[in-house]
Amino acid sequence: MTDYSDQFLTTVLKRTKVVAVVGVSMNPVRPSYYVARYLSLKGYTVIPVNPGHAGKPLFGQTVRASLSEISEAVDMVDIFRRSEAVPPIVDEALAELPNLRTIWMQIGVEHAEAAAKAQARDIDVVMNRCPKIEYQRLFGELRMGGFATGVISSKL
Repeated sequence: MTDYSDQFLTTVLKRTKVVAVVGVSMNPVRPSYYVARYLSLKGYTVIPVNPGHAGKPLFGQTVRASLSEISEAVDMVDIFRRSEAVPPIVDEALAELPNLRTIWMQIGVEHAEAAAKAQARDIDVVMNRCPKIEYQRLFGELRMGGFATGVISSKL
């Protein structure tokens, strides 16, 4: 259930423009911060979601307390929460985000029932992966660092 083709992941990353990052931290050493920052630097609009930091500025956006506070058309929800916290997040995303195309659960985060619920609504689901790592791997950034990415390309 967590084995995704490179073509599938590439399609998701290319079509996505707006990402709501649930569980984002204001602390720059936390993975949720630097993944969200990286995505924003790559041209994605990142909408930070964390009730503990609601109202504060981050990545040119205002941190929202919940997905229901987002008025923008969100393509993807990236979840930085424990697996047991996923079902209500997915339920809220399905109820509040009509343009949603992808639920992405970070490394270590999986919830098969919530994934099935989203997939039943024609929403793509990625579990136990990081969009930053996948972007770097699929679009050549890791190759520049000398990593074998499993992606064959004529460009360096």
